[in-house]
Amino acid sequence: MINWKTFAIGCSLALALLLFAQRKTPMPEPDLYRAVIDLTHNLNDHSPNWEGSEQSPFQAKELGNIERDGYYSRVFTTQEHYGTHLDAPAHFARGTWTVDQIPPERLVRPLVVLDVRSKVTSNPDYEISVLDVADWESVHGQIPAGAVVMAYTGWDSRWNSQKDYRNVATDHLAHFPGFSVETAKFLVKTRSVVGIGIDTMSVDIGASATFPVHQFTSKESVYHLENVANLAIAPASGATIVVAPIKLEKGSGGPVRLLVLVK
Repeated sequence: MINWKTFAIGCSLALALLLFAQRKTPMPEPDLYRAVIDLTHNLNDHSPNWEGSEQSPFQAKELGNIERDGYYSRVFTTQEHYGTHLDAPAHFARGTWTVDQIPPERLVRPLVVLDVRSKVTSNPDYEISVLDVADWESVHGQIPAGAVVMAYTGWDSRWNSQKDYRNVATDHLAHFPGFSVETAKFLVKTRSVVGIGIDTMSVDIGASATFPVHQFTSKESVYHLENVANLAIAPASGATIVVAPIKLEKGSGGPVRLLVLVK
C-alpha cells in the first residue's frame, strides 16, 4: 500500500532538487575593476630557456589517469627561473627574502608600464633610461610609491622562437634589452618601487656578464618579473598588478601568475 504522505514528501523533494539544478546563479561581476589581464606565458616544455638548450628544463609526467584511476594528475619538474617567473631578492643577495618570504602586501601593487618599443627597434641592446621614466611621468604624473614598473619592449613577439628570443650573435652573447643600473637606482631610491619587470629573459641586458641591475635591486629587497607576456594590452597607469608566485620554501624564485586588475 502506498504511503501517500511519504509519496508527497518525496515528490516535493524531487521537484525542489530539479528546480535547484536548473537554477544557475551567475558569478557576480566585481565592482572594483572592469577587466583582468593575464601577463603570463603558459608553462610548458617548448618555451625559451636561459641556456638555449634543445632539451627543455621543464618536464611533466602523467601520474593519475582518469580512465585508469578516476582522476588526472601529473608530476612536473622545472628550473626556478623558467617561463614567466619571479626572481626573489635572495637570487643575488645572501640573507634577503626567498620567494616564500616576500611580504604579501608587496605582491598586490600599482602597475606602471614604460613603452620603449620605439627605442628597441633599432637597438636590441637598449637600456631603459631615466629619460624613459621622465617621459612616462610627464604624461601620467609621478610613479606612485610601492609600484611595480614594467618595461614593455615588444620582445615577447619573439617568444615562439628560442633563437630569436635569445638573439645570440657572432660574439656568442645574447642581445636583448633591459634596464640600466642608473634607472634601477632611480626607481628604487626616489620612487620606492617594490618590483621591476620586463618582457625579456632578464632585467639586465642580454649581453651583460655582471648583472648590475640584479645585483643592486636584490640588495634593496626588490623582486624581478621576467618573460612577461601581453604588456601590449596592459594600461600604462592606473591598474593594479597581482603577483602570485609559487610559495616555494627557500626558493631563489619560481613560476609566477601575473594578473592586472583594470578599473
